[in-house]
Amino acid sequence: MKKLSEYLFLWALGGCIYYGFEILFRGFSHWTMFVLGGICLIFFTVQGRMVHWEDPLWRQILRCLIFVISMEFITGIIVNKWLNMNVWDYSSLPFQIFGQVCLQFAVIFSGLCAVGILLSGYLLYWVYGEEKPHYHVL
Repeated sequence: MKKLSEYLFLWALGGCIYYGFEILFRGFSHWTMFVLGGICLIFFTVQGRMVHWEDPLWRQILRCLIFVISMEFITGIIVNKWLNMNVWDYSSLPFQIFGQVCLQFAVIFSGLCAVGILLSGYLLYWVYGEEKPHYHVL
């Protein structure tokens, strides 16, 4: 039951953070971004736990960035292409794939991944008494 509580907490927090980030910088968001933000923060936690927060931070960021970009692409294909919700479109930007992911936002997402990794590890430690994370760059 404790793990369920942790994951629900992290999902809601990740959803709020990402939704708020979009509101702050884009002026609007969509409920699907809340869901996606929550899923991503849970992934940050799971991958950190699997390596006991010992992998170098750059490797954790890379792992999470691949996950985030993949999930954004899959979500974009479903939400924007199949369901025609038109939540976002990167078609006008260089280095994009089907208008669903692009290099510029991948760079931004890498920063969000770093924040999410650090936040999830320390929150589990402070709030739930989990293993203390030991982050290192190299």
